[in-house]
Amino acid sequence: MPGKNLSRDEAQQRAGILSVDGYEVHLDVTSAPDASAATFRSLTTIRFRCAEVGAASFADLVAPAVRAVTLNGRALDPGAVFDGARVRLEDLAAENVLVVDADCAYSRTGEGLHRFVDPVDGETYLYTHFEPAEARRVFANFEQPDLKAPYVFTVTAPAAWDVYANSAAERVEEQAGDGAARTWHFLATRPISTYLTAVVAGPYHVERDHWSRELPDGSTLEIPLAATCRKSLARYFDAAEIFTVTKQGLDFFHEEFDYPYPFGKYDQCFVPEYNIGAMENPGCVTFREEYVFRSKVTEAAYEARANVILHEMAHMWFGDLVTMKWWDDLWLKESFADFMGHFAQQEATKYQASWVTFANQRKGWAYRQDQYPTTHPITADIRDVEDAKLNFDGITYAKGASVLKQLVAYAGRDAFFEGARRYFQQHAYGNTVLGDLLEVLAVTSGRGERAMADWSAAWLQTAGVNALTPQLTVDAEGRITEFAVLQDAAEDHPSLRPHRIAIGLYDREADGALLRTARVELDVTGARTVVEELAGRPRPALVLVNDDDLTYCKIRFDTHSLVTLRTALGEIREPLARALTWSACWNLTRDGLMPARDYVALVLRFAGQESDIGVLQSLHSQAKVAVESLADPAWRAEGGRLLAEGALHELRLAAPGSDHQLAWARFLASTARAEEELRLLEGLLAGSARIDGLEVDQDLRWSLWIALAAAGRATVEQLDAELKRDNTASGHQKAVQAMAARPTAEAKAAAWSAVVDSDQLPNAMVGAQTAGFAQAGQLELTAPYTARYFEQLERVWAERSIEIAMRFVGGFFPRLHTDEATLAATDGWLTGHPQAAPALRRLVLECRDELARALRAQAADRA
Repeated sequence: MPGKNLSRDEAQQRAGILSVDGYEVHLDVTSAPDASAATFRSLTTIRFRCAEVGAASFADLVAPAVRAVTLNGRALDPGAVFDGARVRLEDLAAENVLVVDADCAYSRTGEGLHRFVDPVDGETYLYTHFEPAEARRVFANFEQPDLKAPYVFTVTAPAAWDVYANSAAERVEEQAGDGAARTWHFLATRPISTYLTAVVAGPYHVERDHWSRELPDGSTLEIPLAATCRKSLARYFDAAEIFTVTKQGLDFFHEEFDYPYPFGKYDQCFVPEYNIGAMENPGCVTFREEYVFRSKVTEAAYEARANVILHEMAHMWFGDLVTMKWWDDLWLKESFADFMGHFAQQEATKYQASWVTFANQRKGWAYRQDQYPTTHPITADIRDVEDAKLNFDGITYAKGASVLKQLVAYAGRDAFFEGARRYFQQHAYGNTVLGDLLEVLAVTSGRGERAMADWSAAWLQTAGVNALTPQLTVDAEGRITEFAVLQDAAEDHPSLRPHRIAIGLYDREADGALLRTARVELDVTGARTVVEELAGRPRPALVLVNDDDLTYCKIRFDTHSLVTLRTALGEIREPLARALTWSACWNLTRDGLMPARDYVALVLRFAGQESDIGVLQSLHSQAKVAVESLADPAWRAEGGRLLAEGALHELRLAAPGSDHQLAWARFLASTARAEEELRLLEGLLAGSARIDGLEVDQDLRWSLWIALAAAGRATVEQLDAELKRDNTASGHQKAVQAMAARPTAEAKAAAWSAVVDSDQLPNAMVGAQTAGFAQAGQLELTAPYTARYFEQLERVWAERSIEIAMRFVGGFFPRLHTDEATLAATDGWLTGHPQAAPALRRLVLECRDELARALRAQAADRA
């Protein structure tokens, strides 16, 4: 990886002298169905200008071999100018033509041109993924976001395949000969960045629809819609629902942005073994195919998919039409898309729990990331593309979106969207920095440049999360004599920010419900803000200092409110307020301010009353972490027993066929340890046990098998038989995870070796092996791998693609070994490897921080 890195300084120097007129890229992937074929032909012509005649520069290309390089008609020796990652270009003219003929490699890591063979029918599928800098694995280019250009793609593929790209196909030609191939000629794209180009090829199942809109000038904008998936998933593909959300999003964004969708068509391709949720390639959006639901899922899964669809659609404007100059301003697209995805979902679709999910799940990601020692401002310092890869994190997405929600409250909704409209008009097909956005918002909000600069300095250019705590003094009659909001910050990030917040006061009704009886909205600044409007009011049962979730902060509670929550958290009737309270309690637990067993008690007492299925699933996940990592090790067995018993109890109470029933069944599978519970899992698989309304479909079957495998109650033969029943891509991944989960030294050795000793495992299987490897209750089996992990870190980082290396670093870190010995081993590696790649050190530092936090929480739980 180090040889393939690209620094910001290099990119700035290159952009200072080069501008690109266009690319012509011809890919020949007719070899793809042949498993023995490792490469495909890539022929690229780049037309570009140089402001300094005679200067030298370079093009980016990662390829096993280069056949020929021609610059301005002059043949260059590939052996002399190509080093495996760059093509050296010297003596440039004012106008240049570069032609590079290369053999590029098919990928199994989800980077570049990924090749997948479907175990169901043997069909081969291809798709590209380039962000942040992997287009160079497929064609020669200038791999940086600010050298935008139009692209003309030509793809020769097997005749039975379809091919999709950013633009529509102009024509498709049969190849001469035996008719085994066709060549797809695509129209030129609008100017876009290299990382946004895309090609998807294979015998994909496709469904089509159409959207149109009359524009202010009387013309009609016509957008053809397509949605694709593998043929073997076609029977599960609910394209109609996908198209419904797509059309609702197009309606909403056209109304709010007042800028017509600029990329012609709108294809949405669901692809296998995808590393991320989705990618906003204009005109050809790619999604992980797990969003094609082959078994029953909860409403939260449909909501999540709708959110991703809208997130990627927002990128068509924020990111694709207007793109950041360098990855420092990655937030200019990701924060906006994250915010706009939730905003559009709430405003335009049937999924009305969007802001509840955002408060409970998305912001939790941000809070966790923002407390690492590696946290960074939303506008980050990105030195190179390895830094950029790691900055697709909770700060850039969720904290940035939270801050934008605060900005809308600060500037006003109308002013915010008017600023967005002017931003698109002024910078269409160009690149921007933070100042470009602030400039228009200063005008539309009426706040002025100084106010926007101050807001930016406080929220975008500082790191860390503030905590807001209510402080009440009460007289003998129970009335508030003074109400204040205290703001504090971490020592290493001491900034106190201006917050626009709502304070909610909640009291019990006759039926026990906690309802809001008063609300005050105000600006909080500095360490202490007195709220005069609340003086003289009766002391409430509960104070919520960030009601309606207007700002980004950790919520604390006064003592009286904590007492109320222990007996009545589930009685908060407003879903958003309840979600905020759950989130605050989880933050208290992670911070060592609430014992982990107390948090578990809250979950066991009130989770059964939780109406929002997404919140319930979060509570399940967090309760497991509380027991396995944050609780005193001496209490873990008891805590695990309580969770499993609670899961079984709630499963029996849940409405038959409901989402809640399915969620509790999955939770039981993940916590079952006692003989009665494990026998029930075995009975559900065998059909000898039954729970009314619970369909034990294929995905639930694998959840049960993985649980039984981890408990030592699934044989290799049984897992092989289940794989024969489900000989699909998902089935293979789940079988690998189950095999790795078995409590034997041989299973752990096999999982470790499959990832560490070979580079042949595809990305999805690496994830499956690491997911199965670390199981609670198997610490003795995985303990010997702690030393091996630290011994292999730098080798794996140097030899593997960054995606696979990241999976190794995070997946095999001994996260369940929450003890001082593991902390010392981590510190020893960090101290002894100061020259390790900065991106690698960052990942290890974050793992170390989680471990140290767990030890602090354990101490609090013991006390």
